[in-house]
Amino acid sequence: MPKRIESKTSRTAEFTCMVRCLSYLEKQPLLKTDDYISLVIMNSAIKRLIRFPFARKRVIGSFPSGMYEYVIARTKYIDEAVKAALEDETEQILILGAGFDSRGIRFHDIAGNTKIFELDAPVTQNAKLERYKEKGISVPDNLIFIPVDFDKQSISDRFSECGFERGRKSLIVMEGLTMYLQAESIDSLFKIIQDFAGEGSRIVFDFIYGSVLSHENLYQGEKELVESTLKSGESFCFGLEKENVPGFLSKYGFKVTDISDNTALDNKYFRDDDGRLMAKVNGTHCLVSAARKFKSDSYFTQ
Repeated sequence: MPKRIESKTSRTAEFTCMVRCLSYLEKQPLLKTDDYISLVIMNSAIKRLIRFPFARKRVIGSFPSGMYEYVIARTKYIDEAVKAALEDETEQILILGAGFDSRGIRFHDIAGNTKIFELDAPVTQNAKLERYKEKGISVPDNLIFIPVDFDKQSISDRFSECGFERGRKSLIVMEGLTMYLQAESIDSLFKIIQDFAGEGSRIVFDFIYGSVLSHENLYQGEKELVESTLKSGESFCFGLEKENVPGFLSKYGFKVTDISDNTALDNKYFRDDDGRLMAKVNGTHCLVSAARKFKSDSYFTQ
């Protein structure tokens, strides 16, 4: 059976773009993100609708509990990782399954000589480029698009063909991706990342807990999320438990530097100046940052 992404844009990519657009329009500072590009490229009819506060509230209320807040927190978390990489003069940034990500444009002013690569299925990638063209959004020279037919093309070969180089100091971003890949695809992808990532490289990604796959309903918003995902035709395939993440990443030459679950994200992004919790993220997901391990690095031999 053909995959949806072979003929249509990814629903999860559209959802993420919608959340960022809604978030950009927020009056509540804790819920506001900086993705102005999402508002520009959003479908015109939807954009007109969500400019009304009552309509925005209704749309947000249709999402699985805590997912609006989770995508906002994830956007902020990964924005911080990308900014830090650019400030650290990272040579190349790779965004896997980029969807309608706009960081290559939003952070162009601080990108310097860093090359930013976006990899995705051709249909979704072309849809974004068409929206950029329609809205007069210029693509910087350092932003390079890598279309990949995942069933017919080697990701490793496409990296090399498009100029993503082995051994360079890199940041690899996987946002809303790992949970939709089969275990064998995850293994293959992380081996490729290990092969290409040079000294000083970092990785940032999110995952769902393994128990979500067996519908154990342990977390806030889990039941709604699973039901919504099944309806979308983009079902979850891969999960991890938090305590297994260090061992999982160690196999591919990375050491965890941060794991942020829903509680950590709540505390980091949604507490006001008086310490009051103003929003709660969905409990099924977790965000991870990790650094490339090298034997010569004394930090990793402690």
